[in-house]
Amino acid sequence: MIRVMKKTIMITGASRGIGAAAAKRFARENVKLILLCHEQKEKLKELADSLSSESVEVKTYAGDLSDPAFVKSLAPETDEMDLLINNAGISHVGLLQDMAYEEWRHVLSVNLDSAFLMTKAVLPGMIRRKNGRIINISSVWGSAGASMEAAYSASKGGLDALTKALAKELAPSGIPVNAIAFGCVDTEMNAHLTAEEKALLSEEIPIGRFCTPEEAAEMIFLVSKAPAYLTGQVIAFTGGWVL
Repeated sequence: MIRVMKKTIMITGASRGIGAAAAKRFARENVKLILLCHEQKEKLKELADSLSSESVEVKTYAGDLSDPAFVKSLAPETDEMDLLINNAGISHVGLLQDMAYEEWRHVLSVNLDSAFLMTKAVLPGMIRRKNGRIINISSVWGSAGASMEAAYSASKGGLDALTKALAKELAPSGIPVNAIAFGCVDTEMNAHLTAEEKALLSEEIPIGRFCTPEEAAEMIFLVSKAPAYLTGQVIAFTGGWVL
């Protein structure tokens, strides 16, 4: 029998929402999972335990992904990465005029700086092996902009630009870089919306509802399996929602 080597997949922001759903989806394949989160260590452990019970090799790490020292400590794991999914993200809802600089920096650090640091960490190994993929989890607000979410929109717009620039830079090394711009996904990030607000938003979406985390995870999986010719793209996954 020919033994197929397990691919190593790293997912940031894996304790909940899209990240947790992606971990569960990839666990159905022949992979090793490296799952990262910042604060929700117990949730991440519960997820890892549930996946490990299904004979999936899982490692977890908790720390600030916008901290270069913490990312550097992950070096033993990042050197042999086959797929990096930059999913860590937070939002901030409120008027820009009321937003403190520290709040602005926090959103940009978590959503954009972490992607820079994690990508930089995995690149030496990927370039050396001429193998690997990077998928950035973005949002439609990165291109359309969302009222009351200026920092979040700016961070996702930056992530889209990073995706396109890095794809050109890494194409000669055979490393595809893409982003998926999700619309409304039914996760904790949208928990601030009232039932009425969710209903109104659903009416604007042609498919008539929010995306489930499982559907988001399946899209991530499909992009990870796409031909390497797919690179430098920000792929909208919105249920037909055009802004």
